[in-house]
Amino acid sequence: MGTAVRPASTAPTSWDAFADVDAFVDEVLAELATVTADGTRPNRVGPKPALTGPALRKAIMAIWCVCFCGMPWRAIGQLSGFPFGTLYTLFARWTRLGLWRRLLDRLRRTWRLACGDTAEPSTVVIDSRTCRSAPSCFARGVDGGKKVRGVTVHIAVEKYGTPLAIDASPANVHDTKGIVPVLRQLAGRGFQGPALGDLGYRGERLAKAGEALGITVKPVARGRNGTFIPAGICWAVERSFGWLVLYRRLNTVVERTKEPLVAFIEIAFVSILSRRLKRLAAETVNA
Repeated sequence: MGTAVRPASTAPTSWDAFADVDAFVDEVLAELATVTADGTRPNRVGPKPALTGPALRKAIMAIWCVCFCGMPWRAIGQLSGFPFGTLYTLFARWTRLGLWRRLLDRLRRTWRLACGDTAEPSTVVIDSRTCRSAPSCFARGVDGGKKVRGVTVHIAVEKYGTPLAIDASPANVHDTKGIVPVLRQLAGRGFQGPALGDLGYRGERLAKAGEALGITVKPVARGRNGTFIPAGICWAVERSFGWLVLYRRLNTVVERTKEPLVAFIEIAFVSILSRRLKRLAAETVNA
């Protein structure tokens, strides 16, 4: 995966997401300007003019509050003064355009370069997390090991903990099957290399599926006698799941389709990276 020559880090400080939410809004506005300039953002059609200026900033912050605070769309609509349909339509349109994925990829490359590393990783870590879901969720299943009824989120992250591919499945789908769409996403993005996972990813069928995509799935023991033991960079994915717990919308899944769930995970990591890059830039200027 490569070794960072100059690891970028920020000074320890109290974790306050609201203190740096403006960094998230600024990054989203910058990405919107980019997609408008290159013609990938279609013009909005409808009787009402598109949101601009302070109104657009407020709408972006409202979408972030839905993810971080776990608020229903109708509630955030009442508090922000926007019709909830306006906010959800904005979120759904940007999700269809791939705005969150595109922004996350840009911030991930920026952070890796700030760490003195290559823009793209040579190794990824794969894992899954089972979340409870509402009866109205797009899919439900029972994870027999964790005794949880809900969905399982499958991700592949690089050594700094940022995901390159995300997918979700009912909780009763085994990890060796649920991770295959993630491997397909990685192959579609041009990734060729090892994917490190725990011993739950053992099996000839998964190994052959990975080899067909140019990815080598390597099961690695991460514990002994029930105790987790960090092995190489495998701990990075556990930290990533720890970050996601802070975003309440992702603790109990209520989405009716899979795409909004993936989008909220991407929004969470965009928020993390934008805050990190803002603090790094400020400390570099003051140094």
